[in-house]
Amino acid sequence: MSLTLLPDLGDLLRLQPQFNAGTVVEALRHLGTREVHWATGPDPDHPLRDALPAAGIQLQEVAPDWAWADAEHEQLLSFLGQYPQGRERLRQAAQAGRDLAALVTAPLTLPQAVSPGLLAQLQTLLDAERTALDEGPGTRWRARRLGETGQALAGQGGVALVPLDDLPGLLPALPGAQLPDLSGFVPGETSRLRALADRAWQLGEADDLGSLLAALAREGGDAVTPRAELDAAEAHIYLAAGELAAARARLERAAHALTDHLPRSLPGLVLARLGQVRDAQGERDLARRTYQATLALSYAPQVAREAAQAGLETPFTLAL
Repeated sequence: MSLTLLPDLGDLLRLQPQFNAGTVVEALRHLGTREVHWATGPDPDHPLRDALPAAGIQLQEVAPDWAWADAEHEQLLSFLGQYPQGRERLRQAAQAGRDLAALVTAPLTLPQAVSPGLLAQLQTLLDAERTALDEGPGTRWRARRLGETGQALAGQGGVALVPLDDLPGLLPALPGAQLPDLSGFVPGETSRLRALADRAWQLGEADDLGSLLAALAREGGDAVTPRAELDAAEAHIYLAAGELAAARARLERAAHALTDHLPRSLPGLVLARLGQVRDAQGERDLARRTYQATLALSYAPQVAREAAQAGLETPFTLAL
């Protein structure tokens, strides 16, 4: 059986217009698969945990528990920070980490992510980090994690989703593993719509809010980015502008459209923000019930739970 390794950017998918959660959905469709082995990050609020099931793509959990690896790495960093030579090694490793971050946050497409040139750059930066931390725990934590991931994927067929920076280490460790054939692949409407919504959730001071609102209003939504999320994104913009009535109208419309078929994080995000808007309009009792509804959901992202809990404790006010 052949195994295709598809790279993942984790939360950075929200920042890449041409390599976002919608792009990954379209790539999996291009590869002709309706299920994927999940061998990437454990974050429960990972954007693909919304997008893939919403698109009808099943997740097969194969990633081992990586908590020990992170704990071991943190222990090493703490130890090195106690000695001058160790602090110099940490400085060198941090520089490699910054270079790696710059590489994956620069504008990137999915075909570029699996290109020989970018994978070679990744390997160079990972080697620099390993050299800086020296042999021993500084390298074992990553090698052990990759080894366990390789064991979990050994003998599997189909497509596995793996962190982009794990590709250089996993490919040689898995005989027969291959990169995706993306010849002819071009991101389409699912990717474009996801990029629009991601952009609306991340406002900057220089943004043209009117243009963003107009762009959102023109869209009908799809399975990955439904109309209810576009309404919530519009509300986010109106709230940033201090227009509470317009924000509330769109949030209530989004709340009425919530169904079991929507991305799983959306109800929590909508209700938590709706509670805040109701609070800001002086409807404290209704706001409290909305916060409680958020916390009662079987799944709500951490940011929504924190907002709802904070709202229960202290009334939300809008600071402009």
